Amino acid sequence: MHKIASSELIINDRGAIYHLDLRPEELAQTVITVGDPGRVAQVSRYFDKIEYKQQHREFITHTGYVGKKRISVLSTGIGPDNIDIVMNELDALANIDLEERSIKKELTALTVIRIGTSGSLQADIPVDGFVAGTHGLGIDNLLNFYKHSNNDEEKTLLQQFAAHTQLDNNFSHPYIAGASGAVLKHFVDGFHHGITVTCPGFYGPQGRVLRLGLTNPQLVDRLTQFYYGNHRITNFEMETSAIYGLGKLLGHQCLSVNVIVANRINKTFTKDGKAAVEKLIQKALGIIEGI
Repeated sequence: MHKIASSELIINDRGAIYHLDLRPEELAQTVITVGDPGRVAQVSRYFDKIEYKQQHREFITHTGYVGKKRISVLSTGIGPDNIDIVMNELDALANIDLEERSIKKELTALTVIRIGTSGSLQADIPVDGFVAGTHGLGIDNLLNFYKHSNNDEEKTLLQQFAAHTQLDNNFSHPYIAGASGAVLKHFVDGFHHGITVTCPGFYGPQGRVLRLGLTNPQLVDRLTQFYYGNHRITNFEMETSAIYGLGKLLGHQCLSVNVIVANRINKTFTKDGKAAVEKLIQKALGIIEGI
């Protein structure tokens, strides 16, 4: 039996995995991820019962029940680097025996649903609208550190995207992964569907100009104009592709749903972001309870 070294799998004094500070029994099989640590309580206040509350750094977790559905809600913080930590440690809690430091013979598939905020890249997807990402397309490079492969459709999408945006030559090697169809099918009514692009930053990587010039000032326009078959880019943010990519490699069922707080084409911003997020939380929890 292969044992994972203590330098690779870090367990703290209470037998919890290091960054998330969670023990296996403190995690539900259905996990909601949110970026903002303050949003954890915003979600869990709808729980009928809370079993566990844990916090370490920006990672806050509440586990409890909505009706008979056991759910964990976890804050990830911002960016693909944090998602790398979260997805690997969630998988370790489900599929590695932490005491023996060995991979379990029978693996568990988690359902991981991101509830986040995002910027719209299409004029017809307004602020306060909801988007469910059919694919996560990463320009952040994270998944390129892992062995991964794509089906024929994904390969063609990547080729067309790289040619259209010129990102493959100048920035990174984009990657793509699909949402879980088994989860996505429940998020249809009231949701726009399309490709969610994940960026490695908020300002320059998303085409914002304050005092610094950009190497690709046409990026937002190129993202907006990208079409292939029935696919188009609907929105961008900073976590989805990493969740989809790592989730697919690890065998988990993942979906990212976002409320639009800014429309980059119409140059508009939500008047009440907190209320918009609240509506998405309520809608998503109603769906998740029944899955």
